[in-house]
This record gives sequence, C-alpha cells and structure tokens, in this order.
Amino acid sequence: MAQRTERADALRNREAVLAAADALFAASSSPHGVSMDDIAVAAGVGKGTLFRRFGDRAGLIGAVIASRLEPLQQAVREAQDAVGSSPRQRVLDLLDASLRFKIENRHLMSAAEEAGLSSPYRAEHYAWWHEILRAALEQVPGVPGADFTAHALLAAIRADLVAHLIDDQRMTPEALRAALAAYLDNVLGSRSDPAGTRNEA
Repeated sequence: MAQRTERADALRNREAVLAAADALFAASSSPHGVSMDDIAVAAGVGKGTLFRRFGDRAGLIGAVIASRLEPLQQAVREAQDAVGSSPRQRVLDLLDASLRFKIENRHLMSAAEEAGLSSPYRAEHYAWWHEILRAALEQVPGVPGADFTAHALLAAIRADLVAHLIDDQRMTPEALRAALAAYLDNVLGSRSDPAGTRNEA
C-alpha cells in the first residue's frame, strides 16, 4: 500500500512539475528567464525532486515538450493517413503544423535549443519531425535528397528564428506562415497543386 501511495505521489509531482514549467515558459519573455528554482517553487516540490525525476534542465524541458507535442503528433498521424491531399500539400501541412507549434511555444522551444544539449538535432522531437517530413518529401515528384531537404526546411523554422521574427521583428504569425508557404514553393519549385489547398486552421 505504501509503495502504491508513493507511486501516486510521484505521478502527481511529475504532473505538477510539467504544468508549472509549461506555464512559466509560456509567461516568460526569454528562454533564460525560467530557472529550476522557479519551477520547483511553482510546482511546490523540492529542487532535488526535479533533478531526480528529470536529470537536469534539458531533461525537464524535453519532458514538457513531449507532453505538449503528444496531441499534435496524434493529429498529424491521423491527417497523414487521410486521403485526398497531394504529397506536396502534405509537406506544407506538416511544416505549417510545426511552425504553429513553435509560434505558440517559442520560448519553451528556444529554451530546448539552448538547454545545454550537444545539438538540437539530437532531440527526440526533432527526429520525429524530420522523419515524417522526409517520408512526405519522398512522395513529391522531383525532390532530390529528401533527407537533406527535410533538414533544410526545418532549419527555416528554428525556434530562435521564429522568436526573433515575431518578438523582435514584429512579424505576425499569419505573415510568417505565408512566408513559409512561399519559401516551400521556392524549394520545391512553384507549380499548380490542384489536389490540395492550404489549411488556415
């Protein structure tokens, strides 16, 4: 019984930490503005609990991103399984979904890119986006090197660039999404795509 209670407490602590970290990063104007101390206080746990559960700041940020990404990843999988859209449109929809996620979570994602990881490209969420985008690009006629093209397109929506364009350059999210769609046309070669139109959701 004691072990079961301990597991329940640990689960509650984990959820409290993730919720606190999520809220703090969302409210912060800088990825550097949220410390482990801040998160511990907001979650009502000891700082040692954070390090035992998540290892370090990078591990905690990764866990928060994973929890935020889970419903989006499910929606993306379902959309990829749906029929009716062309391969080119699927690539645009994937990039647009990733961009919207980064716009909404740009401080959290910027923190991930600067959290002491050896490379943002080794992050689990990056590997997932790259793989699903690469697979979609392979279905677009005339795309050479889908693997590299996927990396290049994702580089165009790095979180630090998204934050700079929106927070410093005052670019609107709508303008940024339109710019990304135009950039994709340049990369893939602009041509008509009668099988799909851009989703505005």
